[in-house]
Amino acid sequence: MSTMWGLAVRGICEYDGKFLLLKIRSKSSHDAGRWEIPGGKVKKCEFFDNALKREYLEETGLEVDVDSLLNVIRRDYTACKTNEDIKSIQLIMKVTCQSDKVTISEEHDDYGWFNMDEIDEMISENLLTPPAAEAFKK
Repeated sequence: MSTMWGLAVRGICEYDGKFLLLKIRSKSSHDAGRWEIPGGKVKKCEFFDNALKREYLEETGLEVDVDSLLNVIRRDYTACKTNEDIKSIQLIMKVTCQSDKVTISEEHDDYGWFNMDEIDEMISENLLTPPAAEAFKK
């Protein structure tokens, strides 16, 4: 079976000195109950900044501006539906929003705004997804 390459884009949003994280729903097949950076897969023929804006709106209800590229992470996994091996490249972007009023989708059970000390503690307790932990490493 051939390996598939996928592209995902995630946005680190800082508001008032805190960063937005979403808690993956408890019945998810990947990383259930862990915290992640909002974002998701880029669709075919979609510019990745538009993909990030779309995913942010879907997952948080926030409209964001994409500012810069912070990090690039690779994460390999097996697709739940097709059982294919996926090599995923994740672009970690810096985004800005005008509000901290979040409305989460069914994909997540909770959200929170955390300062860097809280995030470092969450990383040491293995509460973040591997890409999120990697993205926040200095």
